[in-house]
Amino acid sequence: MTKLEQIEKSVAELSPEELKAFAAWFEALRSDMWDRQMEADARAGRLDKLAEQALADHRAGRTRPL
Repeated sequence: MTKLEQIEKSVAELSPEELKAFAAWFEALRSDMWDRQMEADARAGRLDKLAEQALADHRAGRTRPL
């Protein structure tokens, strides 16, 4: 049995309360991983082109207030 299969089996056996706690933990983990990836991308300049385009659109009047 693979590690993933073991995890799937274990998750399937959780009680409703445990599953709720696991889901909250997993969502927090994914969120943290996404934040770290965004920070790394920003530091590496991978978002610069998008930011420049957004600012250009705003200056050209192609945006609207939120």
